[in-house]
Order: sequence, then C-alpha cells, then structure tokens
Amino acid sequence: MPEAAIFQGLSWNSVRDLQQLVSYPFMVNALEAGTIVAVMAGVIGWFMVLRRQTFAGHTLSIIAFPGAAAASLAGAPIAAGYFGFCGVGALMLGAIAGSRRSLSAESAAIGSLQALALALGFLFVSLYHGVLNGLDSLLFGTFLGITRNQVVVLLVVAAAAVILVGVAARPLIFASVDFDVARATGVPVVALGFGFLLVLGLSVAETSQITGALLVFALLVTPAATAHRITSRPALGIALSVAIALAVTWVGLALAYFSIYPVGFYVTSLSFAVYLIVRISRRLAGREPTSEQPPMEAA
Repeated sequence: MPEAAIFQGLSWNSVRDLQQLVSYPFMVNALEAGTIVAVMAGVIGWFMVLRRQTFAGHTLSIIAFPGAAAASLAGAPIAAGYFGFCGVGALMLGAIAGSRRSLSAESAAIGSLQALALALGFLFVSLYHGVLNGLDSLLFGTFLGITRNQVVVLLVVAAAAVILVGVAARPLIFASVDFDVARATGVPVVALGFGFLLVLGLSVAETSQITGALLVFALLVTPAATAHRITSRPALGIALSVAIALAVTWVGLALAYFSIYPVGFYVTSLSFAVYLIVRISRRLAGREPTSEQPPMEAA
C-alpha cells in the first residue's frame, strides 16, 4: 500500500500538524486519557516486572476481552465490563498465587484461567447477534469516542492506583525482592500480593480502553522492562518507565490520527523499538543487568 494511502494529512511542518492534532475535542480527550493511562501504567508496570508477574498481567489483559464483550452483549458500558471482569480476575489470580511457593502449579492454573477467558470472550462475541463494529477496538484499541466523562473516570482510577502503590511501595518492594525474609519480618506479604493484583487488574482495565485488551503489554510491560534494563534504582526506574510510556503514547496517538492503522499498533511497535534499542546498546556497551536483577518476562 503506498505511503500516501497510509498517512493522511501528515506533513513536514510539525507545528501545523500539532495544531491540527489538538484542534478537535475528541483528540484532546484521547491525549489526556493517554497521558493518564501512561503515567499509571509506567508506575504499576514497574512493580509488576519487579515482582515477575507479567504472566498474571497478560492473563488479566485476556480477561479484559470477555469483560468488554459481555458488556457489549448486555448493552452496558464497555468500561464496566473491563473493570468488573479484571477486578474479579485479579481476585482469582490472588487466590491461585497463594504463598507463591509452587510456581509451576501457579503458572499452569493461570494459563488455564487465561484459556477460559479467551473462550468466554469469543462466546460472548458469537452470542451478539448484531454487528459488533467495535471488536477491533476491543482487541487492539482506539482513540475514537473517548469522552470527557471517561477521562475523568480514568483520572480517578489512575490516581487511586498510583496512591495505593505509593503508600505500600517500601514493603511491596521488600516482599518482591525477598518474599521469605519479608514474611519472616512481619510484612503482610499475602495481603500485599492480593492488593497489588487488584490494583493491577484495575490498571489493566484502564489501559485496555486505550491499547485494547490484547495489547496491554505495550504500556504495562515494555516501558517498565526497558527501565529495569537501564537502572535498578527504584525512583529512577519508575521515572524512566513513566517517561517511556508517555513518549510512546503521545507519538502513537499522533501517528494513529494521521494514518489508517490503530493506535495499539503504533504504541506496541514504538515500545518494542525502544526496548530493543536499549537492550542492544547495553549489550554492546557491556552493561547488561546482573542476574540478581529481575529479568524481563514475556515481553
């Protein structure tokens, strides 16, 4: 397909393009929502990678799909399906995780839950007798149709998630780095685990409204994994994770506005490109993280 057919209206005049980008209320809403989601995903994602729970995060993103499909089938707001199913899924994952001692059994149970979620999602889609025009947006995201009310809801949820994680940051990091020692010193590791999974579930539900259910990793995992490759210092790592998430979100939204492809494609591609560049650069410089640092999983 020729380039002219892919990008519509994009020019070499970046100032004019930016003015055009913010001249429509729906695009302003999308940029505000994307900014809110990126900040939240950068913070929560950093802790998720630290805790080696990216597989659980991926499962929650799969659970978001039947949630949105069920909401469409019932005629309810899609956001209600996202938040409802992801919240319940987080509690189920917390019950599965337990003491986190049997990792193989935990992975198998999480994988089974993921398969069930996919089956339910396709069932709900097939039961929807109308034309589900929003299926692509449920899976791969869209910036169209984001309203001011949605932006406000996203802001409230994101603020609550970031504040909760910020309050529990020190014991959460301790429990993530050394589970047994943290439990022996009196840290409520099980309660922390349940709480973090619930916050993660709400974060996945929120991020899915921008990237789609299948591309949540683009914001929740890849920027955080990139930050972990650069530094092991928590404050700097979280700041880098947020900065990368913001950059790929803004650029991804701009490219999606001027092109025929969904925003999820651009956000995912840009996130992966940044991760790949950082990993190759550090490998060439001989500064890859040590084995004591959390490895990147499933990204």
